[in-house]
Amino acid sequence: MACVPEEAVNRMTRLIGDADKAECKVNKLRAITNKIDEKELDVEAEIFKAMADPCRLKILMLLREGELCVCEIMIGLERPQSTTSYQLSILKEAGLIKERKDGRWSRYRLSEGAVIEMLNLAKLMMDVKI
Repeated sequence: MACVPEEAVNRMTRLIGDADKAECKVNKLRAITNKIDEKELDVEAEIFKAMADPCRLKILMLLREGELCVCEIMIGLERPQSTTSYQLSILKEAGLIKERKDGRWSRYRLSEGAVIEMLNLAKLMMDVKI
């Protein structure tokens, strides 16, 4: 295994009381950390940030029922066109929704079935919390 910084082992030793176990734990943590792709982490964080707004979550829930135009989403949100378009652009940028032009109208839909799964998992987590 790679050389483990002495400071990390010392800190872990103070926490668990055994230097050999501490070194093994630090090595394991380093190995796990080295497997994490920072670029993927950034993309995943953007997806979760896009979903972290109640208005955008409401849009996703509306789109779970099928494709909608901006005017329908505006009515569902009870928000002006500018606010709705801004929220849609964030969701689109995060890859959560897709846009289709239909004449002068823009129609939106969820980009993947995985988005529905994420919403369902959030609901499950909420049910467990309650």
